[in-house]
Amino acid sequence: MAVAVGIVLGSASDWPEVEPAAQLLKEWAIPFEVVVASAHRAPQRVQTYAREAAGRGLKVILAAAGMAAHLAGALAAATTLPVIGVPLPGSHLQGLDSLLATVQMPPGVPVAAMAIGKAGAKNAAIFAAQILALSDPRLKEVLARHKQELEQQVARQAEEIPAEYRRQE
Repeated sequence: MAVAVGIVLGSASDWPEVEPAAQLLKEWAIPFEVVVASAHRAPQRVQTYAREAAGRGLKVILAAAGMAAHLAGALAAATTLPVIGVPLPGSHLQGLDSLLATVQMPPGVPVAAMAIGKAGAKNAAIFAAQILALSDPRLKEVLARHKQELEQQVARQAEEIPAEYRRQE
């Protein structure tokens, strides 16, 4: 199966924040690749990657960057593929700068923006799977099981609250 998801990191140091997304994609058997391509330090690399992604079979791009976080927008400007931005912490603003840079795209250059950090990275992988599931029945089933697992986790957590405080159903 061809690579479906491209994960683009602004820096190799971003990997620990994004690894949960890669682990989930791997667990769900979604083919992906990881590249490092800084919007500021390697703009030609970013542009080339974005322009060639669809032709290589990619369906979705996850862009993870911190600080000024222009990576997602730079990729989105050069491709028609969906781009999911993952703002990362790392500056003295703890990722708020990254979030604003990711979410504030000009009209005509949409980027889906996730939460800051590891939670956002994991949600980006799930969102990518949801996009791919539009044409993949196997992934629809994987996502349905994921939702069931979430519900079961919440039910188990509810049992941890002392019975005298829980709502009686």
